[in-house]
Amino acid sequence: MTTDKGIHEHINNLVAEEKTLREQLSSGDISREEERARLRALEIELDQAWDLLRQRKALRETGGSEDDAEERSPDVVERYLN
Repeated sequence: MTTDKGIHEHINNLVAEEKTLREQLSSGDISREEERARLRALEIELDQAWDLLRQRKALRETGGSEDDAEERSPDVVERYLN
């Protein structure tokens, strides 16, 4: 996931998993609690991926190397967004 394309693919996979979870809940394959827990984890992963894309863009726009961008921990990303 070191390229923008790779990050976008990861985001698309997470969104697809979110859809699958909702379908599994509707069909009774998973409980509401299982869905909520996994959705929360997916939300954090999505926040991290979007943050990484923003970092890469900012570095490119300021003459830095996009490869210097690093995925931030869930604690940092969640605190940053709130």
